[in-house]
Amino acid sequence: MSDHAIQSKPADDPAFQLPSLLQGLTFPLIIAGVLALIAGAALGHFGVNPTFGMSVYLTAVMYVLTIAVGALFFVLIQHLCKAGWSVVVRRVAELMMVMIIPLAVLFIPILVSFTGEGVLYKWDDPGYAAATGIDTTVWGEKSRWLTPGWFIVRTLIYFAIWGGLAVWYFRCSRTQDETGERTLTESMQGAAGPAIIAFAFVTSFAAFDWLMSLAPMWFSTMFGVYIFTGGILSAHCAIALFTFLLQRQGALRDEVTKEHYHDLGKLIFGFICFWGYISFSQYMLIWYGNIPEETHWFYERSQGPFLSISALLIVAHWAVPFLAIMSRHVRRRPALVALIGAYILVMHFIDIYWVVIPEADHAHEGLGVGGAVGVLASLVCVLGMVMLMVGLMLKVAGNTRLIAVRDPRLQESLAFHNI
Repeated sequence: MSDHAIQSKPADDPAFQLPSLLQGLTFPLIIAGVLALIAGAALGHFGVNPTFGMSVYLTAVMYVLTIAVGALFFVLIQHLCKAGWSVVVRRVAELMMVMIIPLAVLFIPILVSFTGEGVLYKWDDPGYAAATGIDTTVWGEKSRWLTPGWFIVRTLIYFAIWGGLAVWYFRCSRTQDETGERTLTESMQGAAGPAIIAFAFVTSFAAFDWLMSLAPMWFSTMFGVYIFTGGILSAHCAIALFTFLLQRQGALRDEVTKEHYHDLGKLIFGFICFWGYISFSQYMLIWYGNIPEETHWFYERSQGPFLSISALLIVAHWAVPFLAIMSRHVRRRPALVALIGAYILVMHFIDIYWVVIPEADHAHEGLGVGGAVGVLASLVCVLGMVMLMVGLMLKVAGNTRLIAVRDPRLQESLAFHNI
């Protein structure tokens, strides 16, 4: 604890309101995001082919969704641990996690892609097994899970659980801003344990369904953890980056200190290590086992331009940020933590791109990753998705406070000091 604890301000203090400059960006970002999202998906669809267009769209959705789901995990784990240090940055995470709701709507085009022609998911094509020579008995067992109707039902369940948790925690937190009821904190803490268990199952199975099933015959029990790790790492980066941008515009300047950035930096560093560990472990076990059904997924990513992306992820997604944020001196400089966070967010997009696009490449005729048109479509689509989500998040932020002003641990967070 610090000897010079910051005194809490009145609940209606301007420092807790969204700065006017950011408020003015709300609708421009939403409009520009929608246009860019449509343009990117259309460019992939007509400039390359329908499979690539849907894959570009899935990449954009999953990029932002993994961050929103990671923010939900951040909120849940803070309540589960009864953490005090994070109160001043938790509202930023809460604003991110409620974006799961509009993302559920944006997921509809992916569900509509089930046309029986395997436009996005190969297993949707009735002739896929025969065309690829898969054993009928094996495919019969596989297709018990991979059917469009059951896929849609599971998707609704996933979003219902994620969205229900996000909305409930957000509402409780905002209600406490008005009432100051301590029982709300106790309720959120009590629900955190079961919520984490449900979260773990939903996140793993969603990763299996939406991403791993792009290669229907490939499987990895570590894949769900791999996707989760990238999402929670990126969520910490997004929290640090967005908090820093708010402070640059005059909000939360006294409340969020270098002590909080230091802890965010430690979490970023920890999850960089975890991401590297899970990534290597998944590859090493499959390489060592050398079973054809398992190795083909990595084989596809060791050919052509995807080999370069694979090497890039090893160096740029793990080694560079690992060394960059290892030092305590770096983690105690908010601008550097935010800069490194922005860099990792770019790497997370490349990671999701690396997971999705090689499966779309099977429909091409030697075009690699869709050529320059394909790369441009991917960038425009994900940029549109990010702008749309940031615009919607700013819209929600404009109607709420940027800090949990009556959380019973607020004073502890204001006085937080690293040892």
